Amino acid sequence: MYDVKGNLREVLSRLPAGVRLVAISKYHPAEYIQAAYDEGQRIFGESHEQELRVKVGALPDDVEWHFIGHLQTNKVKLIAPYIDMIEAVDSMKLLKEINKYALRNNRVIKVLLELHIAEESTKYGLTLDACRELLSCGEWRELKNISICGLMMMASFIDDDEQISREFQTAEDFFNEVKAAYFPDDDNFCERSWGMSDDYHIAVRHGSTMVRIGTAIFGPRVY
Repeated sequence: MYDVKGNLREVLSRLPAGVRLVAISKYHPAEYIQAAYDEGQRIFGESHEQELRVKVGALPDDVEWHFIGHLQTNKVKLIAPYIDMIEAVDSMKLLKEINKYALRNNRVIKVLLELHIAEESTKYGLTLDACRELLSCGEWRELKNISICGLMMMASFIDDDEQISREFQTAEDFFNEVKAAYFPDDDNFCERSWGMSDDYHIAVRHGSTMVRIGTAIFGPRVY
């Protein structure tokens, strides 16, 4: 088996205090996740409902599952019973759908608002102005079965460290703006999810509290 435990220890050794690891386990077998779990990892990221459902049934109950891909509204009801956090929320419509099914399951689901900062049209997410508009309308305050816990974004997939750094800094500055304007007394609004296998070393210098790392731990994806 791929040296999941050794790779996990290597990644964790490079993370400063206060930065948590979301081990991106999508397309990797349950035994790889179990190996990371045995080493102490508890947060795992998946992006396909069917694969996630199988893994939830096969792995320990105290795993914290994050949904990290683009989520269609018609899939919310399928993951609402067990998902801990949905990291890529990009519309009020999706927020309402998550709240509806969280209520039906008598639970509160944590969410992050996804920002589109990278200069790539293929990325999902809210522009900064669209995020400001969503929050300023105040409708989200009526949704009692979700907890908006912070922001997430993906930097451009390029070799230009300076541009990546600028994008992370934009996200950090925007987090501080939103925190002060809408969540000044909400301790739950604290997460800044940016940084992946190729750029997390830059992300942690720009306020990241959660990095999403898969390949550096689990190796090439197993489709």
